[in-house]
Amino acid sequence: MGLNNNDIFKKLRVAHKLRDDDIVKICGLKDFKITKSELNAIFRNENHEKYMECGDQFLRNFLDGLIIHLRGPMPPKGANTTPKK
Repeated sequence: MGLNNNDIFKKLRVAHKLRDDDIVKICGLKDFKITKSELNAIFRNENHEKYMECGDQFLRNFLDGLIIHLRGPMPPKGANTTPKK
């Protein structure tokens, strides 16, 4: 079977060497609040009673926050971003 959102999120966490604190801060960059206990529920085994499915909205907001974390915020519209020669 293919990957679900939880699998993708776990792989991103490992690839970027992120801790729970880092993920909470990254989600905060997109004004998306999450607690450490909710994160733990997402990272649990599917058979665990407290397992929580990682929804599309959560993964989308995390990815948007990760972009801001890695690249910085987008420049305002109309700002000249091309280098001058």
